[in-house]
Order: sequence, then structure tokens, then C-alpha cells
Amino acid sequence: MLAQIGFKMKNRITLYQSCTDIELVYLISEDNHEAYREIYNRYAGVLYLHARRKLNDREEARDLIQELFISLWNNRNTLTLHSHLSAYLYRAIRYKIINILSRKKLEMTYMDAMIGAYTCEPTMTDHQLRENELKRLIEKEVNGLPPKMRKIFHMSRQLNFSHREIAEKLDLSEATVKKQVNNALKVLRIKLGTLLSVLLIIVMLGIYKLW
Repeated sequence: MLAQIGFKMKNRITLYQSCTDIELVYLISEDNHEAYREIYNRYAGVLYLHARRKLNDREEARDLIQELFISLWNNRNTLTLHSHLSAYLYRAIRYKIINILSRKKLEMTYMDAMIGAYTCEPTMTDHQLRENELKRLIEKEVNGLPPKMRKIFHMSRQLNFSHREIAEKLDLSEATVKKQVNNALKVLRIKLGTLLSVLLIIVMLGIYKLW
């Protein structure tokens, strides 16, 4: 009996593996989970590698693939392909990657602006009071960095030394200095993620300007 069940299951798997993409898309529109699993097995791996290479973050790439295939299943009844399924999935993941990278770039731009300005003299205007509070929070996180990273970051962002100048003063390689600065920014971006999101909304609404 077990042998018969195993044989039937093997035949079912082979059946879906032999389906074309068009056939699989039709089958998932009919709520066929096996067809959906075959699409996932067929394309998730290569799409994950592409996303990880672009994002340089395994967890983020994994989440992006999960989000993509959840969306594929949720939209299975209205999905219309104008090209190959592989092209459709690649465009979808590429669009998501571009959105993430654009958001990160915007966050880093405003983070640099705030970090570069957080030692300025406080003022008493309503907008600048909010700015000073943001600077205080950023300063707190900067002070929480590991000593070596904090020192390099301070020399880079507050004293405006170049990577080469920092490397010469601390007897380090430029690559090490660059890596420490980038790691500091990454740590701060993670810790200040919510703060930055609120800040970006305020800035984009024109309520609060950094410049």
C-alpha cells in the first residue's frame, strides 16, 4: 500500500514538472496548490540569488521572495501574462528591489543630513525644536556604537576627515575605514528606522525641512 501511494505521489510530482509555465499559470488560477508549488520550486531559487546579489542582505532577499510569491498566489485569478512567466517574475522582483534601494538611498540621504547637523547650536523655533530632539536621539545612538567605530564615524561625519586622512591618523587601511563608516551607517539605519520613516513623511509633506 505504501509503495502504491509513493508511486502515485511521484507520478503527480513528475506531471507538474513536465507542465509548461502557461499550463501552470492556468492551474493556479484554478486554485491548484501543486502547480503553485512547482512554480515556486522552478523560480524561487534563481530569483532569491538575484535579489540577494542586488540587496546584499540574505534576510531581506528571503522576505522579498516570500512577498513576491504570496502576491502571485493572491492574484492568481486575475493574472494575465503578456510574456513568459520567468520574465514576469523577474520584472516583479526587479521593481521591488528598485523600490527598496530607492527607499534606502532616501533614508541614508536624510540620515547623513541629520547626523552631519546634530552638533549645531539649538534654536527655539518650533521646527528646530523638533530637529534638535531628532539630533539628540541620533547622538544617543552614535554614542552607543563600538569605540573604534564611533571614533572613525566621528572623524568622518563631524570632523569631515576623508577616509585617507582617517586611515593615516589611525594607522589603518582606507578599506577598513570605509567599512567601519558603512557599518556605522547600517547600524544607525536599523536602530533609527522608525524615526527616519516619520522624518521622511514630515519632510515630504513640507512640514519640516532639514536645510
